[in-house]
Amino acid sequence: MSDITPQVVAEHGLTDDEYKTIVRSLNREPNLTELGIFSVMWSEHCSYKSSRVHLAKLPTDGPHVIQGPGENAGVVDIGDGQACVFKMESHNHPSFIEPYQGAATGVGGIMRDVFTMGARPVAMMNALRFGEPDHPKTRHLVGGVVEGIGGYGNCMGVPTVGGETNFHKSYNGNILVNAMCVGVADTDKIFYSAARGSGNPVIYVGSKTGRDGIHGATMASAEFDDDSDEKRPTVQVGDPFTEKLLLEACLELMQEDAIIAIQDMGAAGLTSSSVEMASKGGSGIELDLDHVPQREEGMTAYEMMLSESQERMLMVLKPGREEMARAIFEKWELDFAVIGATNDTGHLTLRHKGETVADIPLGPLDEFAPKYERPFAETRQQLPVRPEDVPTPNDLGEALVRLVGGADLSSRAWIWQQYDHTVMADTIQVPGGDAAVVRVHGTGKALAISTDTTPRYCEADPFEGGKQAVAETWRNLTAVGATPLAYTDCLNFGSPERERIMGQFVGCIEGMAEASRALAYPVVSGNVSFYNETNGVGIQPAPAIGGVGLLKDLSQMATLAFKAEGEVVLLVGETKGHLGQSMFLREIAGREEGAPPPVDLAAEKRNGDFVRKLIEGARVTAVHDCSDGGLGVALAEMAMAGGIGAKIELDPDLPAHAFLFGEDQARYILTCKREAADKITQDAETAGVPITHLGETGGDALQLGDLGAAAIAALKGSHESFFENLMGVIN
Repeated sequence: MSDITPQVVAEHGLTDDEYKTIVRSLNREPNLTELGIFSVMWSEHCSYKSSRVHLAKLPTDGPHVIQGPGENAGVVDIGDGQACVFKMESHNHPSFIEPYQGAATGVGGIMRDVFTMGARPVAMMNALRFGEPDHPKTRHLVGGVVEGIGGYGNCMGVPTVGGETNFHKSYNGNILVNAMCVGVADTDKIFYSAARGSGNPVIYVGSKTGRDGIHGATMASAEFDDDSDEKRPTVQVGDPFTEKLLLEACLELMQEDAIIAIQDMGAAGLTSSSVEMASKGGSGIELDLDHVPQREEGMTAYEMMLSESQERMLMVLKPGREEMARAIFEKWELDFAVIGATNDTGHLTLRHKGETVADIPLGPLDEFAPKYERPFAETRQQLPVRPEDVPTPNDLGEALVRLVGGADLSSRAWIWQQYDHTVMADTIQVPGGDAAVVRVHGTGKALAISTDTTPRYCEADPFEGGKQAVAETWRNLTAVGATPLAYTDCLNFGSPERERIMGQFVGCIEGMAEASRALAYPVVSGNVSFYNETNGVGIQPAPAIGGVGLLKDLSQMATLAFKAEGEVVLLVGETKGHLGQSMFLREIAGREEGAPPPVDLAAEKRNGDFVRKLIEGARVTAVHDCSDGGLGVALAEMAMAGGIGAKIELDPDLPAHAFLFGEDQARYILTCKREAADKITQDAETAGVPITHLGETGGDALQLGDLGAAAIAALKGSHESFFENLMGVIN
């Protein structure tokens, strides 16, 4: 009687039809080890079976692109024989179950993706989403995730230089933890994962294999229920000190002419790394599991292949280089073992205790894995919110103070103060600005990095929300003076088996693709995370975008703080007062509704290119993009950062609350010397760029026309108190 019952198949996350396909592929029934291998390789997390059809719509090529999607990380050229290597991935489910280890191992995993390519990590970013602040789990989850990110990154000596954190009830049962890593490599020292050739030794390096994380990829491909806490054994345990040794050992070996292919053992561990390497190289691979370093007694082939123990790598070396490589890894006190060899069979073959325990053709595992065109339903369009239907607050200054102290717009200093954001001494712009800026070590150039998405826009109108997510990172990079090069993404959605959710995914992808083309801003790496829901209640869709730009001369970098009194405040871009899905509508009016602001990509490109030229010409003293909270919040952030107020003129043709808090896109606030304002205005008009004189800096408050004022002290007091209250900080 077969051990593979329908119940066993279902427990592995496979459908009846998928199991029948496995049987046809093997021309026999699989054994339990083979079933486990298929289950993780065909999981959403590894196979992208519900998303591959749509991901193909995204532009992935560009003048700076060296490597697009399909490798451990994306690679772009940054000149002078150097490349930037970067990627973002999710660790959502593990972080909800075990916040410290889930977040920590997410950081460790994404770092390995980058240094596997031959790059030294130089910066970390993140995109975090939690439930309502007063939900009983939120404080615990925030504290654990932040501690996990900081603990791992700080121990690795890699700065965490920024990110985004938001709160919404839709994340009460399923938080999001997206980690991004950016590294720098020489363009002639980039390493790939294709294991080409036959008879080459397969090497295991790093930590020993244990039973932690088994079925992690499968767990990440299923929704939660009331018993989600019981999945704790599927959460991996990280050791940043071992990872630091692994980083240095790998980079040392990479200086030698020894490596044919190298792959991180991430999701699905030894299974995914061996299958993907052999499949990409068009070869076969045979492993003898008796030689796998193990930290637990009596491990089975099934457990070894599905373990997601951390800090491990698989590599294929040139024959004869094994002992040289062994000496390097043993010097760094890491395990090193020859566990197999490549061949020309096109199969994954596993031996254990002298027997063949698995023999699977690689094609069905990887290239020919299931690919679904799931049915989807488009999101019903919402009507615009008319400003006249939203009451104007009696005191706009008081409303602004409330907004900047809310959960989504308050200071994130409590978070980033727990990260070592200055280690390596190359962080030029610390968290809190439009984008982080990190010097390319030993040069006068710098990388700008930003993570963004606006889930409430994506839920209301996925197409416009997808466009906006890409455009906002492009705008944030531009606002510090950088030329946007490319982005990575982490696409977080509910179950693809529900037509409404699949419609959100398709709409966001198509919006992202349109923005990528219009802005000449390709995607080079990424991750899809489905099944982010509990008991059928899905999250607000969050296609997080991690953008990277280049400052050829870091001395030209812009910051958002008001610099001096008596400077002119200018607004680039058109303001129509879109209040639909705005922070003002939610936080002040108590409504979550309406169409989000439309994204005019031609205006984004035109306005952004104009602002970047002003920055490059040192013609402006401060720059900040307008996004959440609109013009009012952007002005408040500039005033708080500089400790200088401003007197602002309101637009008489718009209701004051719509002018100040509408979230129209493609806008920037600039300051400049008084004598420079007229020429900037003339140049904008010549370029067809809308520009408005808003007022002048000065004083200790933001004076909002005749309809209120907000003292900087009051703004700061509100802005800085949210996390202290949430986390119980005692001053």
